[in-house]
Amino acid sequence: MIEVSLDRVLAKKHITSLELAEKIGITQANLSILKTGKAKAVRFSTLESICKVLDCQPGEILKYIPESEE
Repeated sequence: MIEVSLDRVLAKKHITSLELAEKIGITQANLSILKTGKAKAVRFSTLESICKVLDCQPGEILKYIPESEE
């Protein structure tokens, strides 16, 4: 399972989902799907844009959790 911690990073950086969506050029609905962990995939270009705007590393947003720990 992949855990998405985008909400925590947004709060830490004092930026709203709407601001992030506008800055990276995706809809707020698509960002919400990513934030809730319901996305089946994420483009590297989108991940790169998120990391650039939030000045973070992908590992701060995404975490792998082995099945035994779910």
